[in-house]
Amino acid sequence: MSVEGTLLQLMGIVVSEASPERVVATMPVKGNTQPYGLLHGGASCVLAESLGSIGSALHAAASGKVAVGVDINATHHRAVRDGVVTGVATPIYLGRTTTSYEVVVTDDRDKRVCTARITCQLIQAPPGS
Repeated sequence: MSVEGTLLQLMGIVVSEASPERVVATMPVKGNTQPYGLLHGGASCVLAESLGSIGSALHAAASGKVAVGVDINATHHRAVRDGVVTGVATPIYLGRTTTSYEVVVTDDRDKRVCTARITCQLIQAPPGS
């Protein structure tokens, strides 16, 4: 999977494992903070949506479809000021027309930082894609 020129590259997200059943990636806190020096909640959402979308896309590909995000929600549990966070996406539901993933984001001490849920719709791949 090429991340060159994508938001993943811009935010420093590195995917280490990817399958429809589990997607894992890390993201540095540095460069992804809000003005108070804490990890930006939107950065956690980008990590979560990226992982859920990757898992959904891998699931969709088996039936010649593509995945498009239709919903994301996130609860931010604790602040992080430095280090790296890790996101792990696991499926809640893998269907023919939709998927839902839970994404747990943890800090370097394995403390939960954020819990997110993403839902994707699976659609026919556009011609030429």
